[in-house]
Amino acid sequence: MKIAAFIDGSIYSQSVCEHSAWIAGRLGASVELLHVLGRRETGSAPSDLSGNIALGARTALLKELSELDEQRARLAQKRGRAILEDGEAAVRAAGIEAVTGRLRHGDVVDTVAEIEGDAELLVIGKRGEAADFARLHLGSNLERVVRSSHKPVFVAARAFKPIEKVLVAYDGGPSSMKAVDAMSRSLLFAGLSVELLMAGTDNSEARNRLADAEAVLRGGGIKAESAIVPGQAETVIAEHVEAAGIGLLVMGAYGHSRIRSLIIGSTTTEMLRSCKIPVMLYR
Repeated sequence: MKIAAFIDGSIYSQSVCEHSAWIAGRLGASVELLHVLGRRETGSAPSDLSGNIALGARTALLKELSELDEQRARLAQKRGRAILEDGEAAVRAAGIEAVTGRLRHGDVVDTVAEIEGDAELLVIGKRGEAADFARLHLGSNLERVVRSSHKPVFVAARAFKPIEKVLVAYDGGPSSMKAVDAMSRSLLFAGLSVELLMAGTDNSEARNRLADAEAVLRGGGIKAESAIVPGQAETVIAEHVEAAGIGLLVMGAYGHSRIRSLIIGSTTTEMLRSCKIPVMLYR
């Protein structure tokens, strides 16, 4: 069993490593750290940078640009290896010896497609190096990874804290049912305090859905408390996370179509943006 974790040079990378170690310890898994070098780090400089100058000067300048580009690519690889070495040290310091690092070239989504087959789950930071922290922008690769992955995605918060309480944001839809089913079969949640929370109208249909979810968890040895709270899901979930001292939020990912979520936003995106705790996403 393997945990695949993506790290970069952001402040979230330490948290990714520590959360990966926590998960690996509970599951008895190894950790594979991945650092992906994109086109910006390894691509060629555009040839039109030389402008309208004489042919001889243009040729000399293009040669110099090419050499600088090669040097930049070498430095990016060197930096990537250093990031992986630091990450491996952080995982070992957290008590997991079975850790490896891999430097990859290309697009992060392509990397996910190639490596997720033998991974139990993926771990990624909420924000990357390019994120705008002042505006609480999510990492540019986060949504792409979640939408493309067939495996659960654990989104690490800014800092690691031991997790004892888990909240499942439950709506009775296919992705939340999948989350509950996966939880019932995973050692990751064994012995943790689990709550099921449904936002909306308290009626017989909602209670029946919650009862079904409780039964699935109970079948896996997880006793969960449940509640139905009136209000919008984004507000209700965020308030309960804060008030109850929740350490991990579990939810289905992107229940609406991509076009719909671009127009009206989505609960998934809002929870990732506003909650200061890690989020486990199932599709």
